[in-house]
Amino acid sequence: MERSYLHEKFDKIEDKRHQSYVEHKLSDVLTIVMSAVLCGLDGLADIMEHAQNRGGFFRANYGISELPSKPTVCRILGMLDGDAVSKVIIEIMTERADIIGNIMAVDGKAIRGTDKEGKAGSALQIITAYLTESSVVTGQQAIHSKTNEIPVFQAMLNLLDIRGKTITADAMHCQKETCRKITGSGGHYVFGLKKNQKTLFEDTALFIGSPVNACSIEKFTTSEKSRGRHEKRTCYKVTDISWMEGHDGRAGLKTVFAVKRTVVCKGKTSVETCCYTSSSDASAEELLRIVREHWKIESTHWILDVVFSEDKCAIISENAHKTLNILRKFALFIHRQFIATLDAKISVKASILKCLMCDSRLLQITSGL
Repeated sequence: MERSYLHEKFDKIEDKRHQSYVEHKLSDVLTIVMSAVLCGLDGLADIMEHAQNRGGFFRANYGISELPSKPTVCRILGMLDGDAVSKVIIEIMTERADIIGNIMAVDGKAIRGTDKEGKAGSALQIITAYLTESSVVTGQQAIHSKTNEIPVFQAMLNLLDIRGKTITADAMHCQKETCRKITGSGGHYVFGLKKNQKTLFEDTALFIGSPVNACSIEKFTTSEKSRGRHEKRTCYKVTDISWMEGHDGRAGLKTVFAVKRTVVCKGKTSVETCCYTSSSDASAEELLRIVREHWKIESTHWILDVVFSEDKCAIISENAHKTLNILRKFALFIHRQFIATLDAKISVKASILKCLMCDSRLLQITSGL
């Protein structure tokens, strides 16, 4: 990625420092931090070690002649509006990606390292809207309580382009107002069902589980085997919901369905059945695919913890956490885009390690977006 492009984008972020005393451009500091995150680093000490070891790299490729000190980087990350940084990074991802697919998964993730001792639910949480087939974040919002996720998600819907897209989310978001907002904006929804919608959940499970109703249920099954693990998934779609009490009171509701997962591994068998509600009248095969696509945002959140150690990040500033969170997602996007161009596929973790060890690979990844 060219310096001029980054400079143009990062200049959109307000620099609240008194310009008379500025020694290091905001775009230079963000470029250094972004580079460190691409290499799997985000602790302040690691970021500064990365900058010092690659001083020549930043000078030759980004024109950064003077490196900022650790206190300067810490102060700037704490001062920056994390939401403004997120907006710019999302803009970069959207511009540089081939936007394909129509499934937008929404999920919240807590950053455990921000949890205050003795205060339940105090950890910073970030709810993310994610185009699963393009690996692009289209929106995100920080919250401090899981119970606040519902209204925040509903507010996010006003800012997202969801026309023609299918929104997937967990059972928490199976709310009448959320359904109304999505269908009113030209989108569809697929929401999990649990006991927060007790009547709907129990009626659906009872109807699908009854042999009497087999003739009104559409089925589709997939089977996968890998390394001694056999997983069978069956989608049971109810084609007529006229029996459901209050079905016409939920905006756009057309389908309820269940997905049964049977896993055999090392001689042990586990069975799980999950129920869903949807405004789409898609086939059982397509509904099963949509549910599987939602797994990608959960996988992304898992990678943020396992590969980037997000939950262990010891930085105190909330703004810094917001900035680093979107940069981690940006790094995942870049690595996935780059890996897709390779003949020999490698893991994201291996790609990150290669960037850490090799200047030419880091430059290749950033310039090849």
